[in-house]
Amino acid sequence: MSVLSAPAPPAAPSHSATAAAARFAAIRHQTEALCRPLLPEDTVVQPTLDVSPPKWHLAHTTWFWETFLLKPYLPGYTVYHPDYAYLFNSYYNSLGSRVNRADRGTLSRPALQEVYAYRAFVDEQMQHLLAQPELLPEAAWPILELGLQHEQQHQELLVTDIKYILSTSPLAPAYQPAPPLAPTAPTPPVRWLPVRGGMYRIGFQEEGFCFDNEQAPHDTYVADFELQNRLVTNGEYLEFMEAGGYRNFQHWLGEGWELVQQHGWEAPLYWVQHQGTWHRFTHHGLQPVRMAAPVTHLSFYEADAYAHWRGCRLPTEQEWEIAARQFRPDAAAGTFLESGLYDPQPLPPDAAADQCHQLLGEAWEWTYSAYHPYPGYERAAGALGEYNGKFMLNQLVLRGGSCATPESHIRLTYRNFFHADKRWQFTGIRLAR
Repeated sequence: MSVLSAPAPPAAPSHSATAAAARFAAIRHQTEALCRPLLPEDTVVQPTLDVSPPKWHLAHTTWFWETFLLKPYLPGYTVYHPDYAYLFNSYYNSLGSRVNRADRGTLSRPALQEVYAYRAFVDEQMQHLLAQPELLPEAAWPILELGLQHEQQHQELLVTDIKYILSTSPLAPAYQPAPPLAPTAPTPPVRWLPVRGGMYRIGFQEEGFCFDNEQAPHDTYVADFELQNRLVTNGEYLEFMEAGGYRNFQHWLGEGWELVQQHGWEAPLYWVQHQGTWHRFTHHGLQPVRMAAPVTHLSFYEADAYAHWRGCRLPTEQEWEIAARQFRPDAAAGTFLESGLYDPQPLPPDAAADQCHQLLGEAWEWTYSAYHPYPGYERAAGALGEYNGKFMLNQLVLRGGSCATPESHIRLTYRNFFHADKRWQFTGIRLAR
């Protein structure tokens, strides 16, 4: 979970046990629906440290409900299995020892069907708890909301982890059949949108839930800048590749250039040459690269090298949020997990040139901002305090969500964070200058 954001108990919501029960059931169903196309064998594989087996995701999200709500608040509750806390704790040191993250792929037991039985048991017990709202004190409702948001984070991780897992098979299997594609349309030309410099307030200032890394709204100063009105496309990134971008050290930060040489990078993750044409592995198997679609699966180093080659730069997270507040993106126009496409979509050719598009959905946008606490940030007490604060070093902030993010989960202030070398998420580029 540390690859995504971290929680903070918000102000207690207006409590509706009926609505909470329905939302709980819908989110739990969505998690299982994502795993339904998989074979049991697919759910155990862990080809790299960043990727967790789908079976582990199914069990870990269930352990979360059992640990943080059922045990404290449902009278007489007994844990489903005494060893599951060791198997499915992620990184909460205060809750005891756990299986090493790199060893999650060794958990052939419990069997997948037993993990589903575990989920069914916990779901039933959670419904019993929600049917008795008097058992939940005021402090429990923010934890309930956190649990829902936590499971949505793991839904996004499931989408991206499943893609990586299937991509490692020589058979290049499809997760699901490819949908019919619309006829190829020309990419709308880039438009630079100006943002006036000055003092702006950023951070979460709205009603409802946010994670603790969004809290502590504060004033920040930016100079005048311009932001591209859309994401960089596959076709534009191919120009960088064909111009020798991966062979010229002058475009790269030192650590990035070392990775290029060490790993032989010559294209985004999942790109391969097939019969003389660039293809990329998708949830629908190997498909020709759609040149008008946003480029994704890039490290920060690749995004920065591309920006340098273009004579531009990446925006800071402050600039990104200020611009997003100015241009007020329409979330309904983005591609999110609910679409079932699991791939960023091209911008329509008739998109208004004076609007800023693709700010929400499609691809997480790298910023040139270190993932540090906002001024006034305070780490939460107890186990939930481990969720975020201890990761605020040596990572970069990303903004905007992706085609794998649940739509109800994203907002303008959401701060995602990854190490600079990570490529398995839907990470892309928007240029600034």
